Amino acid sequence: MSGWDEGAVYYSNQAQFTEASTDAEAAAASSTTSRHSVLLKFKEFIRNFEKEKNVFPYRESLVNNPKFLLVHLEDLLSFDSDLPSLLRSAPSDYLPLFENAAAEVLASLKMKVAGDSGEMVEPQTGEVQILLTSKEDPVSMRSLGAQYISKLVKISGITIAASRIKAKATYVHLICKNCKSARVIPCRPGLGGAIVPRSCDHVPQPGEEACPLDPWLVVPDRSKYVDQQTLKLQENPEDVPTGELPRNMLLSVDRHLVQTIVPGSRLTIMGIYSIFQAANSSTNHKGAVAVRQPYIRIVGMEETNEASSRGPATFTQEEVEEFKKFASNQDTYKVICSKIAPSIFGHDDVKKAVACLLFGGARKNLPDGVKLRGDINVLLLGDPSTAKSQFLKFVEKTAPIAVYTSGKGSSAAGLTASVIRDSSSREFYLEGGAMVLADGGVVCIDEFDKMRPEDRVAIHEAMEQQTISIAKAGITTVLNSRTSVLAAANPPSGRYDDLKTAQDNIDLQTTILSRFDLIFIVKDIRMYDQDKVIASHIIKVHASAQTTSNDSRPPKDENWLKRYIQYCRTECHPRLSEAACAKLQSDYVDIRRGMRQQANETGESAAIPITVRQLEAIIRLSEALAKMKLSHVATEGDVAEALRLFKVSTMDAARSGINQHINISPDMANEIKQAENQIKRRLGIGNRISERRLIDDLTRMGMNESIVRRAILIMHQRGEVEYQRERHIIVRKV
Repeated sequence: MSGWDEGAVYYSNQAQFTEASTDAEAAAASSTTSRHSVLLKFKEFIRNFEKEKNVFPYRESLVNNPKFLLVHLEDLLSFDSDLPSLLRSAPSDYLPLFENAAAEVLASLKMKVAGDSGEMVEPQTGEVQILLTSKEDPVSMRSLGAQYISKLVKISGITIAASRIKAKATYVHLICKNCKSARVIPCRPGLGGAIVPRSCDHVPQPGEEACPLDPWLVVPDRSKYVDQQTLKLQENPEDVPTGELPRNMLLSVDRHLVQTIVPGSRLTIMGIYSIFQAANSSTNHKGAVAVRQPYIRIVGMEETNEASSRGPATFTQEEVEEFKKFASNQDTYKVICSKIAPSIFGHDDVKKAVACLLFGGARKNLPDGVKLRGDINVLLLGDPSTAKSQFLKFVEKTAPIAVYTSGKGSSAAGLTASVIRDSSSREFYLEGGAMVLADGGVVCIDEFDKMRPEDRVAIHEAMEQQTISIAKAGITTVLNSRTSVLAAANPPSGRYDDLKTAQDNIDLQTTILSRFDLIFIVKDIRMYDQDKVIASHIIKVHASAQTTSNDSRPPKDENWLKRYIQYCRTECHPRLSEAACAKLQSDYVDIRRGMRQQANETGESAAIPITVRQLEAIIRLSEALAKMKLSHVATEGDVAEALRLFKVSTMDAARSGINQHINISPDMANEIKQAENQIKRRLGIGNRISERRLIDDLTRMGMNESIVRRAILIMHQRGEVEYQRERHIIVRKV
């Protein structure tokens, strides 16, 4: 009985098309047959493509997720070699076919359901959106030219702006003014419009007046719509040729891709390179009828690094196993610190601080709506050529999200947000600056001391409250900027001067200093043994550096650290244990008592105040140390290490300067005493004089300049003189 349906049916289609009157008819006829066969091929592909034996990935994913289907062009190529080339050459023709095929397959895969009347009816299936992806390399945005129009292209870049969602009609419902007959015409996809016919095809009855020209009215309520959004994609900074502005491209996304992308994320997109008539182009091209603007209609996109998407990142099971195994080692902390900027010699504590900054503490939302920040801010202050910018560059590469700016080249609006008027719709929209784009990551600011003070103030709010409030051009809003700040600065004189106090060397206001959790003073110490080791290390780095042609290994290691940081930040939110809380409390009270005693003994207060903010900093550091080990409880050991880091950085900076470091010899003390007497003679009570002039006068009398400066400082600390006008003028107090 097996072969009963094998009888062949023969037919010939010569009669219809052999004598085709024109070539065009023949072409049309063949295209209809080929389109039908392509539709069948697409259906066959979705139903029968198997990865391994009896694994049908597309069928399964279509049943599990009937809204859209992600198709790999490589799979399509291995199934049928013609289909990908058809899709690439005429995507706007064959993609709708593919979507119809997917919808038909979905309908055939679904079970029948009971209808209202009780009998079984076919289930209602909506449209299926096909998303394409492929492993080919993206082309450069600059090479897109006329030969790519209405072809499939793949480009990558950074989104810089996303518009609000608009409704785009797919089918427009028209009605005739005269005879009230209705028509539904399809709309071109993307940014194209609908072509409305000029005349009504209703044949008038005798005595009835004929329909005029252009009788059609659009009925918006009965038309069909999909969501649509436009994005702006700018080329990746590393692809821009030197000295050129980055190009940007208009993208249009529809249906399930809308609102999946936030500005600042890196994308690789596949799309149809199309053209549209710009709305305001008539003003600048009066005669150019045929000039069109290019844009790309997206048919598939992937985020280049999952870190930049705000959604949960995907980690494979093996990666998670490896991370957990790594975290359970005894020396996790050491290994991570050895991976931080391995090309820099020494600076172990700075590396540990940078590691803490990358992992970050835990954010807390209190019941009354107050949010406590979990990000750690670090300031590196010190001599030139002590690898400060190198650290910043390393963090920019390693942090999952990072933005690097330099002090002089960035303004307040560039750091926070600027208000821009859209050219086509004439409405204002916000474009986020560096602090907003790096939300959930790190902002590296180099040359922090060279920033203008009014620009530096813009960072205050972002560093403590972690929001940026804006009231410009009728837009009043609050943007999130949950970022860590890593700043590098030089002292005002260029080098760190041991003869000055900490206040002189750190020429920043206390308001911004107290927002930094750790302040490192990086000095260039001249010691014979150390210089020898550093020199040999640097020469070795230069000698053994891989040539650029075969650098395939380092990115993996760097990438591993990036993935690990990302995993820890998403999975782990530690809290302090009871014992750790008690230890921290007693230590903080001790530090305050020590500071108070020191102030009583020496009669002056410290340059960097130790306040509750610093206590919170120690809590955040302990949480970051626990997070590195994927532990959910911060122990006493973590608190001890956090306190040690805090003492070697901020406490050390608070104590630095002349008072403790230099033991004054008796002769020197005598000279300082003489200088003080001269100053008192020169400056009556209540009088004022410029500091420069006073020093010049006394040096003319044969005194050493540094001795005079020190005498002024000591009098200032005793409260006998005070500074005014940014330390330019000295006033003798009563």
